Amino acid sequence: MEKMPKWADVVLIPVISLLLAAAISALVIVAIGEDPVAAVKMMVDGAMGSTYGWGYTLYYATNFMFTGLAVAVAAHAGLFNIGGEGQAMLGGLGVALICLLIPWPHWSLALIFAALGAGLFGAFWAAIPAYLQAKRGSHIVITTIMFNYIAFSLLNYMLVNVLRPKGSQDPASARFPEAAHLPSLHEILAPIGINFSKSAPANVSLLVAVAACLVVWALIWRTSLGYEIRSLGKSEPAARYAGIGSVRIIMITMLISGALAGMMAVNNVMGEAERLVLNATEGAGFIGIAVALMGRNHPFGVFLAAILFGFLYQGGAELALWTKIPRELIVVIQALVILFTGALDNMVRMPLEKIFLAFRKGES
Repeated sequence: MEKMPKWADVVLIPVISLLLAAAISALVIVAIGEDPVAAVKMMVDGAMGSTYGWGYTLYYATNFMFTGLAVAVAAHAGLFNIGGEGQAMLGGLGVALICLLIPWPHWSLALIFAALGAGLFGAFWAAIPAYLQAKRGSHIVITTIMFNYIAFSLLNYMLVNVLRPKGSQDPASARFPEAAHLPSLHEILAPIGINFSKSAPANVSLLVAVAACLVVWALIWRTSLGYEIRSLGKSEPAARYAGIGSVRIIMITMLISGALAGMMAVNNVMGEAERLVLNATEGAGFIGIAVALMGRNHPFGVFLAAILFGFLYQGGAELALWTKIPRELIVVIQALVILFTGALDNMVRMPLEKIFLAFRKGES
């Protein structure tokens, strides 16, 4: 018998953790002499009070969906992929090469092949740590951390020495051709009469991220491969006894995970910057870890957690712009959310489990 209902694990625990993080954040804001109620109101207005704010919230959320799914898929196999940052960087390189080297007739065709290129480059960057884990026993956490820094150095070399236009001092590629520019949400929604902000960076890759959530759900819970992935994550000895090859599943899982992280570049490189720049990922690979933890490694949970962190990013930017609250405080709030939803999960879970068990005993 489960200690608590599924809905309590999926909904109640994250909500209580969020409320605790919000309470501590409010105390921090009071300590620096600001009004927490006014701060929350400004964050909500800045992130959700206009189509401009929603455009940035959804843009950030798109990045976090991809990287959160990457972490979640690996977690189901018992792997902790924290190399999403580097895999997304290499995904950006794949997008840039696809968009710059091939004259595309239309953005839709460019999007398909850019997504494939981003996925392949991200998968390649995840394959090496996966092989080292599966064959050599090298810990996936250590190798993926190391590969983040190698990816940054490799990208820096490519931008400075290979992709940088002649005469330019900026470590960035040339701008992508017009046919490789993705339509924004304004352009998508205008034909159906919805007036969305023209200057907001949210674009069609949001739909790709939502589709990725659905595909990952189907993969993990509706396919034999997903069953093998979950079996390995629950117990490697039992999976081996059942005839599931750990090397094969580790490699496949990490390839899928790396591909998802790499596909983030469709949003920030192809959809927003329309060129490859050095720090295009902006830490989204690491935020994906928090998104997956908060979303309980479920695609729907990842979707909701990505929206929340998109709200925190955009709302935090508005706070830093219009109040005396420093931008670093938003990092503190994000850290508190991660702390309570991840590291201090048992602090909320154990008392709730006791309450539900006592309630069941009382009924019987």
